[in-house]
Amino acid sequence: MHLQKDTNPALNTVTAYGDDYIEINKTRHQRSIYFTPEGQIYDLGIQSPFDFTTELLQKITGVCAAAKSPMDFLDHAAPRFENPEQIEVLLIGTGKTQQLLPPELLHELLNARVGVEVMDSQAAARTYNILMSEGRRVVAALII
Repeated sequence: MHLQKDTNPALNTVTAYGDDYIEINKTRHQRSIYFTPEGQIYDLGIQSPFDFTTELLQKITGVCAAAKSPMDFLDHAAPRFENPEQIEVLLIGTGKTQQLLPPELLHELLNARVGVEVMDSQAAARTYNILMSEGRRVVAALII
């Protein structure tokens, strides 16, 4: 299905998708990928939503552990996480059908104030285009 006729070549826009591909700026990808509105399109390196790890989600969003204060032990504070890329939303497309992820995988992202939405990959592609067109800091991770 074609989504948009006109694209801004400076922004990564989903221009079409099907059961076995996703098209970004009219370039077809037949492997799972992740991307932001600007920059490169990266190989996700997984083929199932059950392959997501906390480390992979951190890599995709740039979320990392915050520097510890020497006094943190006094408050028994849980580890804090930073969001240096200022990502607002991570859209996870889980393939042809929606597959929810275990909540413990998402804890660090939510702690860093990154919203996470999990849906089938075609819905995630459509949602990405809407958020990207609004100027939102969004990352799409789409399993093909």
